[in-house]
Amino acid sequence: MKVEIITIGDEILIGQIVDTNSAWMASQLHEIGIEVAQVSSISDNKKHILDALGQALERADVVLITGGLGPTKDDITKLTLAEYFEDELEFRPEVFEHVKGLFDSLNIPMPEVNREQAMLPSKAKHLMNEKGTAPGMWFEDKGKIVVSMPGVPFEMKYLMTEEILPRLSEKTDSTELVYKTILTQGIGESGLMEHIGGWEDDLLNSGLGLAWLPSMGRVKLRVSGKGDNRIELETKIQKQVDLLKSIIPQYFVGEDVDEIEIAVANLLIEKGWTVSTAESCTGGYVAHRLTSISGSSAYFEGSVVSYSNRIKETVLGVSWESLKKHGAVSKQVVEEMVEGVKQKFDTDCSIATSGIAGPTGGTKEKPVGTVWIAVSTPSGTISQCFRFGKDRDKNIVRSAQTGLRMLQKEILKHS
Repeated sequence: MKVEIITIGDEILIGQIVDTNSAWMASQLHEIGIEVAQVSSISDNKKHILDALGQALERADVVLITGGLGPTKDDITKLTLAEYFEDELEFRPEVFEHVKGLFDSLNIPMPEVNREQAMLPSKAKHLMNEKGTAPGMWFEDKGKIVVSMPGVPFEMKYLMTEEILPRLSEKTDSTELVYKTILTQGIGESGLMEHIGGWEDDLLNSGLGLAWLPSMGRVKLRVSGKGDNRIELETKIQKQVDLLKSIIPQYFVGEDVDEIEIAVANLLIEKGWTVSTAESCTGGYVAHRLTSISGSSAYFEGSVVSYSNRIKETVLGVSWESLKKHGAVSKQVVEEMVEGVKQKFDTDCSIATSGIAGPTGGTKEKPVGTVWIAVSTPSGTISQCFRFGKDRDKNIVRSAQTGLRMLQKEILKHS
């Protein structure tokens, strides 16, 4: 089954909103063994919709459309679909009662324009939208399926989960689609390729697939396989992942984790340990990453954003002699920071950063991008100097990711 997704809305094309619907739908379809072949974003224009739909149906078995189903004049998807299928709109009492009920529940009179949302193409099966007023529509014609949904994310997700995915699951074959993601950090895409080129060749020759998903400071790898026996596929993939881990242990962060902070959080919870941060150049970003996870109160105690030397000295206990002799961006100072915050919050572990994020502030000895990072665990304190580059935003992200990776390695080393 080949699926294409079409998102409709001028607001997407002018950058007013980001199309997150397509990514979410693709991930959900992937979970039931259906892969998306193409995603298109088009404007609220009848000709564009007709052209895009016609082209998609030449390539795909199923076309999923989001957007353009509101009650206002610029929402033309329903009328355009009726034209495409040479159909007419008809009044659906059950849809009208649902829409009216939503307004009644809020004690708000229903605007007359909302009555139009109960007018649907006669050839469409309506998909009841319990989260909003615009129903979904399911068309089947000449062996093809077209589904239209609202563009509002929580309404689209409801219809996908409750109506569309179950129906598509019934129409798919029994082929199993299994995949596992591996998160690596500390090496770029090209450098990683040099390390694992032979492994990748063997993996592809064994009938498995590999996708490279690089982003700032990390590279994700997705190993996938198709077949009739899920258990055999999972075993085959896991063997390849274990082999990869033995090839690049220094860069291997974890399996099926999207971010380094998740791997660190899992380790802290497993150990029953707590963590705190002392941050200068990262401005609290390490703490943000650690607390972005639900349940982070189990392991995160607090943070000190010690941007000035005064705060380093008075709050964290960094000695004035160290600051004067070595400067804030130094091994001595970052180690005193990490030990000071660990003591202040009485945590098992801590991370500290001190550097020159840029674009100003660099010197010949300490150019922009120079960052000292220290981590402390019950086994002791380590620190390291890095040179990340001249881009401020990238320096902050890389510093946070590197600090988290250093902590992960230290916890694993002493496990």
